[in-house]
Amino acid sequence: MHHIFNRLVVLIRSHIDQVSWQAVVITTLFHMLLIWWLLVLAGEQDLTPISTYFYYYVVTTSTVGYGDFSASTELGRWIVALLQIPFGLALFGVLLGKTGQTVTYLIRRAMTGDKSFSHINNHIIIFGWHDTRTKKMIDYILADNKRLDRRILLAVTEQMEHPFLDNSHVDFARLSSFTDIDELKRVAIERADKIIIDGQDDDQTFTTALRISKLVNEQCHISAHFDDETKIEMLLEHCNNVECSSSKSAEILVRSMQDPGSSRVQEELLSTLHGDTQFSLPIPKGVKAMTFGNLFHHFKQSHDAILLGVAHNLSAQNMDLNPPLDYTVSEGDILHYIAVERVLSNEVDWSSLVSE
Repeated sequence: MHHIFNRLVVLIRSHIDQVSWQAVVITTLFHMLLIWWLLVLAGEQDLTPISTYFYYYVVTTSTVGYGDFSASTELGRWIVALLQIPFGLALFGVLLGKTGQTVTYLIRRAMTGDKSFSHINNHIIIFGWHDTRTKKMIDYILADNKRLDRRILLAVTEQMEHPFLDNSHVDFARLSSFTDIDELKRVAIERADKIIIDGQDDDQTFTTALRISKLVNEQCHISAHFDDETKIEMLLEHCNNVECSSSKSAEILVRSMQDPGSSRVQEELLSTLHGDTQFSLPIPKGVKAMTFGNLFHHFKQSHDAILLGVAHNLSAQNMDLNPPLDYTVSEGDILHYIAVERVLSNEVDWSSLVSE
């Protein structure tokens, strides 16, 4: 008996799997209209108004059966008993089965990374997965309380499930390759606002940066991490919209030896989890030229922030660090500063800083 029941369950599930949503909806609508038409012919005037009939059909077919509406004629009762309840109950079961199957499918796609994100805009993409480093990066991004509320999309090539399923800010996509154009369209590469490339090795990071540098929009900023600094030199020969970083362990060790405490300064500047952190702020278009000295004093007095330098593009390859006070700063320049929290453009009184 148990064996027969299991076979029956498998058979029903296989039929549900093979039936499309279109077929279920069309069949249900046809059954609703057929029963309504038959009840009209049977003279069931209390049941046939559209709003009343829809309520009555759902309550009766689902076998909830409140009893506030029911067939009153002999023919109407036969229609309900022979056509509405048996066939409607079967359709209701199939509808519930398809709903459960669809919900399970959508959850499974989110877990396995098969979902498409081609519809999203202004998001952050992190290419690559590392057990501890990736989590730290996401924690640092989310710790910036005044950041723009962008979605974070983690893209990996490993056979794994969503590692941050309980974090509502992080989406997950598993790609076959970081250089395949169709896979990159699935993560909306052309509409991304920020990108971090932290591949399994320098070769993957290099090829990914080389591939996507021509696909992103002009405002998108790409950050790539390398272990081998020679890869950075080669990449910058071909891509001017990628900011590259590498391990500076040797430099930090020497600096800590010569100037004790330097490593702690580096940690504080890089971490948004506590203490002062390094931020950047582009000067808006339309703002007239001003001096670095005016900006320096304003940032310290009004925002308790210290200006470090001025860059002229997102990659900051020709940054002027600690320029003289009479140094001219113009629209489009990018200010780098340290502060407890980010300073937003609308919080700066630009008009009061314009040079006379």
